[in-house]
Amino acid sequence: MPETARIDDLVISRATPGEWATVVGWAAAEGWNPGQRDTTAYFAQDPDGFLLGRVNGEPATAVSVVNYGAEYAFLGFYLVRPDLRGRGFGLATWEAGLKHAGGRVVGLDGVPGQQNNYRRSGFELAYRSARFIGVPRLPLPDDAVTALAPADTAELLPYDSACYPADRPEFLHAWLTEPGHRTFARIVDGSLTGYAVLRPARDSLRVGPLFADTPADARQLLAALAAHAAGMPLAVDVPLDNEPAVRLMEEAGLTPSFETARMYTGPVREHHRERVFGVTTLELG
Repeated sequence: MPETARIDDLVISRATPGEWATVVGWAAAEGWNPGQRDTTAYFAQDPDGFLLGRVNGEPATAVSVVNYGAEYAFLGFYLVRPDLRGRGFGLATWEAGLKHAGGRVVGLDGVPGQQNNYRRSGFELAYRSARFIGVPRLPLPDDAVTALAPADTAELLPYDSACYPADRPEFLHAWLTEPGHRTFARIVDGSLTGYAVLRPARDSLRVGPLFADTPADARQLLAALAAHAAGMPLAVDVPLDNEPAVRLMEEAGLTPSFETARMYTGPVREHHRERVFGVTTLELG
């Protein structure tokens, strides 16, 4: 890449799933531990929301702004190749991504050190999260937790919508049925009281979402994930203002690593945030 590359050399356009593999590689290099098979579900929600910036035809920048319905969008994968930082390429890509959101409220999970930059684009802090990592030390789950086959996951849609700022059936269908993704539900007296998804990633297994009515439900779901993982480490992104969720991770022996800041450009739909013991994915909310 020429040292003289300028902002006029940047061409931003929609990325294909195949091209997005480069961006996932960048995310892995940043230590984000992306899931191995996440891309299919990402593009199922909004295939127009993934932008790649190129300089002289080579990938240089990326951002995703995925629209959920008419009112909400989520920004992720905001990345600039290390050798091209500081030239305005990232800001131009950021602005192109936000344009895709239109008038929707936009959410993101970003590192706390970038909060002031995000505020300049209208984002305000909602809460902080931390990634907890480790091999959970928990007893085996009770009989109320069951592994769901892909054909049985439709019943989770209303529960998910109650725990998230938007309905996301397209994403969730792909997320729950992707090969390698395992879904567990807790059903008490015939009622769903929580669900969790485990998926393979670069450096560990990733958990997300972990949604549950109560800490007891969340504990049983986490125990089921741990039993399925058979000694492999798990990574869970936990909202730090959910104190029972933090206590659960600590009691299970998981330790915090890096933090992120959930920020929004405006008010989001009311949902049961107290049920969010683990965020679905930092990339799509």
